[in-house]
Amino acid sequence: MNMDFNLFMNDVVNQARKEIVAAGYTELKTTDEVEEALNKKGTTLVMVNSVCGCAGGIARPAAAHSLHYDKRPDHLVTVFAGQDKEATALARNYFTGYPPSSPSFAILKDGKLCTMIERHEIEGHEPMAVIQKLQNAFEQYCQDI
Repeated sequence: MNMDFNLFMNDVVNQARKEIVAAGYTELKTTDEVEEALNKKGTTLVMVNSVCGCAGGIARPAAAHSLHYDKRPDHLVTVFAGQDKEATALARNYFTGYPPSSPSFAILKDGKLCTMIERHEIEGHEPMAVIQKLQNAFEQYCQDI
């Protein structure tokens, strides 16, 4: 790969990271951070971030806007597929029964998977439809804020 492409990709990755952190999510870059975060008591929303177009145009906006709701997860975290590989792999170990998918969302309660929203439920859909899927999951698994 040439130097210009690497610089471009670094910019894309950095922008994707900033966007999800600005929405209130905590980045998990190490396996220790994943282990600690995904075993917390309460509900945890995990966004598996990526550099693809559906992450930037649909998943990250949905991750941010879905939080404007009466019920919300107790904890908001994100791992970055293709970037923080070990952290992402460990997080995916919690998503029992689901193949690797990015972008995607998982809701865990007390460290146990409740539900997933996979890439095929994000890609090609309107952000509002993904927001609705997330809020339906919040309604089912989360407490009032």
